[in-house]
Amino acid sequence: MSYFDAIVLGLVQGLTEFLPVSSSGHLVMAQTFLGVPSPGVFLEVALHLATLISVMVVYHRKLTELLVGFFRRDPESLRYIGLLVLATLPVVVIGLLFKDFIESAFDTPHVTGFLLLVTGLILWSTTLAKRERTREVPTAGHALFMGLAQCFAILPGISRSGSTIAAGLWSGVRGERAAEFSFLMSLPAVAGAAVLQASDLGGEIAISGPLAAGFLASLLSGIAAIKSLVWLVRRQGFHQFAWYVWPVGLFFLAYLYFA
Repeated sequence: MSYFDAIVLGLVQGLTEFLPVSSSGHLVMAQTFLGVPSPGVFLEVALHLATLISVMVVYHRKLTELLVGFFRRDPESLRYIGLLVLATLPVVVIGLLFKDFIESAFDTPHVTGFLLLVTGLILWSTTLAKRERTREVPTAGHALFMGLAQCFAILPGISRSGSTIAAGLWSGVRGERAAEFSFLMSLPAVAGAAVLQASDLGGEIAISGPLAAGFLASLLSGIAAIKSLVWLVRRQGFHQFAWYVWPVGLFFLAYLYFA
C-alpha cells in the first residue's frame, strides 16, 4: 500500500469515526464506488487504535480523574464508570445475538443509503429536543438510552456519535457533556473491534512507513474531529450534519438504482 492510500484511509477513519456521518457507511460507499479492497487486517487494527488514542488524548484529564477516583473509591467516579459499563452492555449483547444479520447488512449497499437518511433524521430531531439541557451526568436510565442508541450504529449508515449524542441531548444532558460521555462510551467499542480484528493477524506484524503514516493521519484527524464536534454541539449546531448525510444518502441510492 502506498503512502497516499494509507493517509487517505487514516483521514477517513479519523474523521468519520467521530463526526456524525457514519464511518461504516462511508466504508461501504467507498468500496461500492471505487471497488476499494480491504486495506488489510493489520492496518485496520492500527487505524482503530489510532482513533482509540484520539479519545484518550482529548479526554485525558477525565480519564485520569476516573482512574484515580476508581482506586480511591470515589463515589462520583465509580458511578460514572458504572454508567459507562451500563451503556456498553446493550451493544455487546446485540452484537453477539445478531452477528450474522449485521454482517449481511454490510453486503447490501442499499441498506447503507437508506440508513444515512435515517441518520439525518436523528440529527435533525435534536432541534426538537429539550432546550433546557442542564444535566452534567446522565442518569442510569439516560445512559441505558444512549447505550441502546449505540446498538443501531452497528449497522452501516447509522452514525455512532450521531445516535448516542442525540440520545443524550434528548435526555437533557448538556451538549458537551453528552459528547464527552458518547466518546468515552466509544473506548470499549473501538477497543473491542481492534481486539476482534487482531485475532485474525495470525501473529504476523509488519510495521512500515505507510502504516505509520496512516496511523498518524487517523490519530490527528480523530483529535480534530472530536474537538470540532464538541465545539459545534456546544453552539447547538449538531443538527447541521443532516444537510451532509441526506444528500449523500440520496446520491448513493440514486447511484445504486441507475448503475
